[in-house]
Amino acid sequence: MGFDLTRFQGEVDEELICPICSGVLEEPLQAGVCEHAFCRVCITEWLSRQPTCPVDRNAITTVNLRTVPRILRNLLSRLCIACDNAVYGCTLVLKLDSLAAHLEECEYNPKRPLPCENGCGFVIPKDELKDHNCVRELRSLIHTQQQKLGELKVEIGDQNLAINELKRELQLFKDFMRAMRVSNPVVRSIADQMERDEVVRWSNTLARARVTRWGGMISTPDEALQLMIKRALSESGCPPHILDDLMENCHERRWPRGLSSLETRQNNRRIYDNYICRRIPGKQAVLVLSCDNAHMAEDVMVEPGLVMIFAHGIE
Repeated sequence: MGFDLTRFQGEVDEELICPICSGVLEEPLQAGVCEHAFCRVCITEWLSRQPTCPVDRNAITTVNLRTVPRILRNLLSRLCIACDNAVYGCTLVLKLDSLAAHLEECEYNPKRPLPCENGCGFVIPKDELKDHNCVRELRSLIHTQQQKLGELKVEIGDQNLAINELKRELQLFKDFMRAMRVSNPVVRSIADQMERDEVVRWSNTLARARVTRWGGMISTPDEALQLMIKRALSESGCPPHILDDLMENCHERRWPRGLSSLETRQNNRRIYDNYICRRIPGKQAVLVLSCDNAHMAEDVMVEPGLVMIFAHGIE
């Protein structure tokens, strides 16, 4: 619907009047063939009932509508109009192209959002503030959030079921591949590559870490500490086929020659700074995976990688 003519100062050119609503054009569109201009809402509603121009009855559809020429838009923007909130006390008269911005800030706008002064945190339309009840609104919000939370829990439960089913199917597939790899070299090669790719993907999910004090290394962790690290690895998504090997490699008895003794470790600290380390989530421990450390010499690496536990000194 167009703007009421009585709101404008001075005469308004007839070309700026919508033939349908007889108001000043609002969001105008033009018929492509006859070039008659109409309010967007007016012509859209009209064409939903009959596909003809309201002025000359030429056949048109919404596809034939286009933006009016710039000169027409400029003429509209220069018109001076009274604020929508004149009935509430606003006396401002401004250019039509400034109206929308003014309405958002107009202090007389009954729908202008205002914060509740009672501290509930709600932003309420000005004309609804007098009926606003903080307790009622907060209860309504809590009820709505509880409903959403319930829906999310159901959705999460469904997703977990689907994920567990996919994990089960994937494990069956892996078991099948392992059974086939014994007798089929091609399958063995494919399975090996899949396992390597799985380790790389897992490695990329772990944050990089930097060891600042190699002297804080615990080279002979007890069973309780090893169990804690193993649980953290499993929870981080460690591929099952390397989990036990990694845990075997957390003790110096399985470390390569370049890590095998305290004296050696003291001499090689500068070399260890070249390790690419991954943080074991939530623990003072790092992973040094072979897939990340192909640049390291054989005497300081072992397959599939090393688990190093520290008392302190990890960033």
